[in-house]
Amino acid sequence: MKRVYAEPEESDGTRVLVDRVWPRGVSKARAAVDEWMPEIGPSTGLRQWFGHDPERWDEFVRRYESELERASGPVEALLGRAAAGPLTLVYSARDEE
Repeated sequence: MKRVYAEPEESDGTRVLVDRVWPRGVSKARAAVDEWMPEIGPSTGLRQWFGHDPERWDEFVRRYESELERASGPVEALLGRAAAGPLTLVYSARDEE
């Protein structure tokens, strides 16, 4: 995993942006992603509910996993990319943890 604002590296392999919205201030060339899969990122409602509140993290994870279970097609496609070689999930959140 890597923030979209970090420099791409050859070792990244396939870079897939997994955010629902395109990162502010980042051109497609600067992002250097091979694919954008917005359906993999947390829903807008879930992101707004979470609000980057660390106390809500565990519940956020539970809800996000539930969303991913309903997005089986995109998740399977992502797993296929991972099986084919190096894969970097690219995101725009500030918190790297």
